[in-house]
Amino acid sequence: MTATSNLIDDAPLTRFHKKLTFFASGGPFIDGYALSIIGIAFITMTPSLQLTTAEIGLIGAASLIGIFFGGAIFGWLTDKIGRHKMYIADLIALALFSLLNGLATEVWQVVLCRFLLGMAIGADYPIATSLLAEFLPRKVRGRLLGATFVVWAVGAAAAFAVGYLLRDIGPDAWRWMVASPAIFAVVTLLCRLGTPESPRWLLSRGRQDEARAVIKKVYGEQYDLSDISSDVEGESKQGRFTDIFKGELLKRTLFVSIFWTAQVIPLFAVYTFAPDLLASFGLTGDANLYGGSFLISMLFVIGGIPGLWLVEKIGRRKLLLWSFGVIVVALGIPAFIPNVQAAPLFIALAIFALASGASSFLEVVYPNELFPTEIRATAVGFGTAISRVGSAASTYLMPVAIISFGAAGSLLIGALVSLVGLLATFLLAPETANKSLHELTGKKAPGMMPAELAKEGSPL
Repeated sequence: MTATSNLIDDAPLTRFHKKLTFFASGGPFIDGYALSIIGIAFITMTPSLQLTTAEIGLIGAASLIGIFFGGAIFGWLTDKIGRHKMYIADLIALALFSLLNGLATEVWQVVLCRFLLGMAIGADYPIATSLLAEFLPRKVRGRLLGATFVVWAVGAAAAFAVGYLLRDIGPDAWRWMVASPAIFAVVTLLCRLGTPESPRWLLSRGRQDEARAVIKKVYGEQYDLSDISSDVEGESKQGRFTDIFKGELLKRTLFVSIFWTAQVIPLFAVYTFAPDLLASFGLTGDANLYGGSFLISMLFVIGGIPGLWLVEKIGRRKLLLWSFGVIVVALGIPAFIPNVQAAPLFIALAIFALASGASSFLEVVYPNELFPTEIRATAVGFGTAISRVGSAASTYLMPVAIISFGAAGSLLIGALVSLVGLLATFLLAPETANKSLHELTGKKAPGMMPAELAKEGSPL
């Protein structure tokens, strides 16, 4: 093999890549499941614990606040001590805090468990996606990284199905619901055992012998360090948290933070309070509330199918621009329909789900492609953290928004937030499709100046 064979970036897709993608998908599945199951758990939790509106909002936001701290702290820690150790530890935490949540007897205990659960969820974003990105060939990197996040919507859909099945087991149904993520955490943990450390990360720490051993184990004895195109070129290089705020990386951090936040604010508000939102449309009964919530969650999954094809076909930037544009129009129109009825509101929400599902996975694709190995997990963790500030606020305020502005007004707020994401993408987003990590994060990595983007032609 030669130094130009670019083992990781240009290698054919193998069974190892598929297995690693499947293992990495466990975290997003649990995330979608755990964050969505709480919306249904509130139906029996509210009378059981005599929750106030403020307490409902706080419980809904607690896990998102936890994700803020988990992403920021453990993303940085993942770059320091390695992907593999954290890859296992966070699943143990997910299982533990889910079980404790089911045993809670006071509101503060539920809030604390949801917060700690959120920290574990936030940790998995930078851990699993950084590890996966550093193994994947560039031709399928966007698609397979994205596939792990589409599984988020599968987890959310599963939550509504499980919630429906458990709804009639009595006043303690909520306990079984909030404890159930532990089952998926244990299964994912068992699958991940034995996963190798990223050779890119090992090289960034100057551990060449270990990196060589991983390469030979994964790809065969005929491969060596000369066959890996590394953005750190094999030298020991330890990144600092502040590196993501310097020079060109500051622009990338700004872009990732804004577009990620704009995506998750309406998404988490809808998922956490889907039954309440549908009730505000005028829908009633289990078939409408549970069934409607399940349908919306499945539309996120369906939207992800063409999205995973388009992400490599038309690129990341155009896909994100189009999805934001569709969401702005879909969520904004009902506000201008006098005495709008349930059908137009539900259609608007359905279109939002399809468009959001088609591009929400870029939240893990873009940051993993835009930052070098020594700070990749830090950047993903920071993007996760910042996005959760907005999503926690929107989740806490969602019950108030429904009461104060009504269904159409609540959707309009989502449209305005998405408009901010559209503008940020237009001004700051680069195109990263079909480029090696070395091209994107090396010293000559392309910048993101608007003038340079203009040379690429119209974004739409």
